[in-house]
Amino acid sequence: MRIVDVNEFYSPTGGGVRTYIDRKMALMAEMGHELICIACGRDKEYVDERVGGGKVIYLKSPGLPFDKNYGLFSKRDPIWRLLDELDPDVVETSSPWRPAWIVGQWQGRALKSFFMHNDNIAAYPMRWLEGLAPPEQIEDACFIYAQYMNRFLDMYDTVVTNGPALQKRLLRRGVRIDTAMTLGIERSHFSPDLRDERLRAAMLRQLDLPPEGHLLLGLGRHHGEKRWPMVVDAVERAGAGLPVGLMLLGTGPESKRIEARIAGSPHIKMFRPVYDRPELARIMASCDALIHGSEAEPFGLVASEAMASGLPLIVPNTGGCAEAADPLTSEKYAPRDAADAALAIERMFAREPAILRKAARVAAGRVRTDREHTVDLMDYYADRIAEKAGQRARLVA
Repeated sequence: MRIVDVNEFYSPTGGGVRTYIDRKMALMAEMGHELICIACGRDKEYVDERVGGGKVIYLKSPGLPFDKNYGLFSKRDPIWRLLDELDPDVVETSSPWRPAWIVGQWQGRALKSFFMHNDNIAAYPMRWLEGLAPPEQIEDACFIYAQYMNRFLDMYDTVVTNGPALQKRLLRRGVRIDTAMTLGIERSHFSPDLRDERLRAAMLRQLDLPPEGHLLLGLGRHHGEKRWPMVVDAVERAGAGLPVGLMLLGTGPESKRIEARIAGSPHIKMFRPVYDRPELARIMASCDALIHGSEAEPFGLVASEAMASGLPLIVPNTGGCAEAADPLTSEKYAPRDAADAALAIERMFAREPAILRKAARVAAGRVRTDREHTVDLMDYYADRIAEKAGQRARLVA
């Protein structure tokens, strides 16, 4: 099976989408399938051939004005030309803007799949307008966007989400969803066995904390929807009574704002992203808990990686991280509420550490793998292709 993914969200310096596509490409090649990603390039068109199978074809595209990591597809014909040449069995896209219409209107034989990876309503208007109206009222006011989505979704053979959190949210708005294909992670990279007490002590020293301090990890892109300022507020509140610090690993359009917010804080520091997977896995396993601020997270990739590393979670009580969180090793708090998040931090570190660590090790072995996700997705697509072929045969007959 050949799948072509027309993906505006793929970038060499991206986060969860890049991780997902790169790993899916390798897994599909192992299974005898092929994944080709058409992505936005900066200065020129070029092809990144992958060892073992798969490739990324970069089309020169304008950059995203407020985030230089990403671009925008603007022209239809180069994408149609590539799709005609590649003749895929399945064509996927996930952007609700130009790519949704470019792929939907292409006249090739492929099964067309719209794969929902994000929630623009939760990420933008609900965040921009919070405090002005209740979340439910903001959702109701955005019904036009749901209607817009359904217009282009009519051109697709199937509509897939990356997990139950996003499926539930979109179905409540009346958006067409056919199935949820819950993502997974490359669990072999992550393990509680990678915990390094000397590394932990060194990281605590960087936060001006003693070895008996509590080390929180905030991992992810510096974007408004991640709510890092709220997380910082929560850690500072909890720090009034606990020796707790926060390492922020990431970068993005809000990095300068976050840097200004934590200036002068001895126990909260920001570090550049760690792209080396073994090093990142060792850092994760050596922290004491992962804290996350986004209730709009559709799946919770970082939360799953943290759980596979043996980390307890402190997350909002709704969204992808909440869906992924193991109930025995997690503390949840009301979304957008720094005071409640601070209480969740206090509850986490009031637990007996040895018992919590043992429960987290058990939870690590239950995290869904990306191989399981890919197998399920290939089986699903094979069934939909067979159905489509049967429908065509009946029309001919």
